Amino acid sequence: MKSYVPNTVHERQEMLQSIGLKTMDDLYADVPQTMKLSAPLQLPAGKSEQEVRRIFQSLLKNTCVSMPIFRGAGAYNHYIPSVVPQLASRNELYTAYTPYQTEMSQGMLQAIFEYQSLICELTGMDAANASVYDGAHACSETMVAMKFAKRKDKVLYSAALHPDYIATLKTYARFLRIELVEVPLLGDGRTDIGQIAALGADAAGMLAASPNFYGVLEDMAGLSEAVHGFGGLFGAVVNPLSLGAVKRPSEYGADFALGDAQPLGMPLNFGGPYLGFVTTHTKLVRNLSGRIVGQTTDDEGNRVYCLTLSAREQHIRREKASSNICSNQCLCVLMSSIYMATMGPAGMAEVAEQNLQKAHYLAQAIAALPNAKLRYADTPFFNEFVVDTGKNAAAVNEGLKQRGIMGGLPLSRFDATDTKGMLWCATEMNTREEMDAAVAALKEVLA
Repeated sequence: MKSYVPNTVHERQEMLQSIGLKTMDDLYADVPQTMKLSAPLQLPAGKSEQEVRRIFQSLLKNTCVSMPIFRGAGAYNHYIPSVVPQLASRNELYTAYTPYQTEMSQGMLQAIFEYQSLICELTGMDAANASVYDGAHACSETMVAMKFAKRKDKVLYSAALHPDYIATLKTYARFLRIELVEVPLLGDGRTDIGQIAALGADAAGMLAASPNFYGVLEDMAGLSEAVHGFGGLFGAVVNPLSLGAVKRPSEYGADFALGDAQPLGMPLNFGGPYLGFVTTHTKLVRNLSGRIVGQTTDDEGNRVYCLTLSAREQHIRREKASSNICSNQCLCVLMSSIYMATMGPAGMAEVAEQNLQKAHYLAQAIAALPNAKLRYADTPFFNEFVVDTGKNAAAVNEGLKQRGIMGGLPLSRFDATDTKGMLWCATEMNTREEMDAAVAALKEVLA
């Protein structure tokens, strides 16, 4: 394949030298060696559109698109009302771009303003941003906001954060010279609050999730109190749908509420695009990254919208910015706004309740099997839970797939030593018949 980068070899070398690197490969030092190409791709000759369609149709037969899904781990299979894609796909919304020219972008700016209002209602916070890519990015931007707000280069995080979030935090921290300190877990799957005071000396704040990666509901009030005890800022990473059933971050004193809005009307889409969100209180609003839309009036008294409280440097002048968010997530913002407005408080509460009930029904049924047990049986959880099996989880998962079930995620994907743990998930999309069939299939595989 030919290069689409217009710079000459000499110009590229000059740019590399200016940032202290020698080769283009040095730019990818954080990518594991096993994921890099060891040789050029041996691509076949081009094919016609009709031939390509036939290839993908044949591949579709071997996928899990028609299987009941019992897997989450950060991307969840929820019902999306038909009004969401119908409205979001309108031409005037679907093709919208970055709203730099305020007079030409009133519709988009209003859409972002309405989204910010809705997400603030959901979390109980005062202000929200837009344009954050996903939950991992939201964590990283909040870590940076804590650093600048407190002028300290140390941030704590719970070991029960999503592993991909932790990996992204470490990548940001490496280049921003932030010291990341992990707070370990107790045997019940919750963060060890007792260690926060000692680890938090000279720290700007801490990030913790509830439900955490293992589905466990944390003592967020206790975490918040412990972080405030050493003078830090507390960032609550939340599943937005869970807020229909549990306390909002504002109710337990969180300084930031953040996460991934994928459960709010966005399909799985093979992992993206999704929508990260960060909300905070008024006193910290200037530490938010991304776009913040405000409402005002023009010289004729008409209601208008504009970007506010963030400098243009946040978007284009990299050397002076605390954040470099540039791409506009407005389409995902629209989808989540339509979803929240359609569902309303009662609908959100009902979906959360169904997630709770169905996950607990499935967990109890699996725990009754002779070769399976819940890892955190005595700890409250939302819609995910960890099951330890007597067999290799990857092999169990393959056996379930052969029986038409997409089972829980083998935790060996993130920890090579955790070979028998599986992270199961149930949502409102899973019927009782599907759950019973999954349990029956798991019983066969484990036997």
